[in-house]
Amino acid sequence: QVSLVESGGGLVQAGGSLRLSCAAVGGSVNVATMDWYRQAPGQQRDLVARISSITSGGVTNYVDSVKGRFTISRDSAENTVSLQMNKMKPEDTAVYYCHYQFGEYNFWGPGTQVTVSS
Repeated sequence: QVSLVESGGGLVQAGGSLRLSCAAVGGSVNVATMDWYRQAPGQQRDLVARISSITSGGVTNYVDSVKGRFTISRDSAENTVSLQMNKMKPEDTAVYYCHYQFGEYNFWGPGTQVTVSS
């Protein structure tokens, strides 16, 4: 069982920045594919950013709407994954979830609210 805890959410004005962090307990972020998803009210949960395991090269991928603004990264020493969000827009408002995938195992964090005011 891997427990994930997100932090760093909050309220920010359009054009501002936030940094989300996901701490993993009970599993290494190095061996997993780590994702950030988000879910706006009344919407489905969508993938925002992904970083593959270290053995898979740590390849990053982003949804088109955040390319050039968001950066996902891994801190092996702290066993965390972060999402740096810059030039934020009101449409980035959502609950952001950390996701851990290793083989057949999938784990989710409880989510953190991000609100971008116009």
